[in-house]
Amino acid sequence: MPLSEHEQKLLEQLEKQLHEDDPKFAHSMGSDPGRSWSTRHVVIGVLCALAGVFLLLVGVTLQNIFVGVLGFVVMGGGVYFATMRSSSGAAKPGSKAGGRKPGKQRSSFMSSLEERWDERRRGEP
Repeated sequence: MPLSEHEQKLLEQLEKQLHEDDPKFAHSMGSDPGRSWSTRHVVIGVLCALAGVFLLLVGVTLQNIFVGVLGFVVMGGGVYFATMRSSSGAAKPGSKAGGRKPGKQRSSFMSSLEERWDERRRGEP
């Protein structure tokens, strides 16, 4: 069952709060909203990996160890580059994360959650 739009926003706020409170734990969980897959990195990495495979095959065909090793290194570098994640989302100057005060935002967020929790316990809608 998919989450509603309100639940998705609430989940995103909780994730951001976790990243602010304990960045080491959030990074170890692998859910970093500031880092995302870059299509450009994947395309360039795959092209480099294919070029490395081609060089490796040329090195084997010519029986040249240097060309084969160079092809293997290029192939490995391409795979590494393709699997890298870019952090461009966190460094945008117009994003919400850059211009707010974490203490003030966090307290209002937490107070609104506490108010909603109290309303639920009292049975109010």
